[in-house]
Amino acid sequence: MTLLGRLLNNRRAGDTHTAWNLPNLQGPELMVLTSRHFDGGDGIPLEHCAKHIGGADLSPHLAWTPPPPGTAQLLLVVEDIDVPIAKPAVHCLALIDPAAEHLEPGALAARQPGPGVRVLRSTIGRGYHGPAPIKGHGPHRYIFQLFALSTPVDSAPDSTPVDRARPRAVLPAITALVLDRGRLTGVFER
Repeated sequence: MTLLGRLLNNRRAGDTHTAWNLPNLQGPELMVLTSRHFDGGDGIPLEHCAKHIGGADLSPHLAWTPPPPGTAQLLLVVEDIDVPIAKPAVHCLALIDPAAEHLEPGALAARQPGPGVRVLRSTIGRGYHGPAPIKGHGPHRYIFQLFALSTPVDSAPDSTPVDRARPRAVLPAITALVLDRGRLTGVFER
C-alpha cells in the first residue's frame, strides 16, 4: 500500500472544488471554528480517524463563534482536499440548528447524532467518516467548513429530499444566502 501512495503522490484533488470555493457558498468569513482536539494546521488525533486504520471514527469536538442574526441553519462540510481523485472527498455533511454553540465528540454519528444535528450523505456514507489516507501518500488536509445560511436546506435538485441526495448534488444547489462562514484545517498522514 505504501507503493501505491508513492505512485499517486502528485495526484491531489486540491481546494478548487471544495464547498468553500463554490460560488453559491461565498460570504463573509467572520466565524471562528475551533476544536479542543487540534488547532488549525495541526494533526488530527487517531481516535478521530477511520476504524480500519486504528481510529474510532469519532467526530471531534467543534465550537464556533455565534452566527449572525437571521441564521436559519448551519451547514457543516468536512472535505479531504488531498485525496487522489478529481474532487475532494466529502467526509461529512450535516445540518445543524443555529442555536447550537458547539458539537461534542461523536455528535456527527450517523446512528445517534447530537442534539440539533441532522447528518446527511457524504462521499463515503452517512455521518462522520474519519481520515484514512492511502499509506505513503503524504499528509492529507481535512477542511472543516461551517456556513451560516439564511434559509434551511430542504431539497436537492429535482426535489430529491436532502437526506437522500449525494453531497455533490446538494452543495451547488443551495440557494440560501451565506451570512457568515468559518473553517478549520486538520492534517493526518499514514
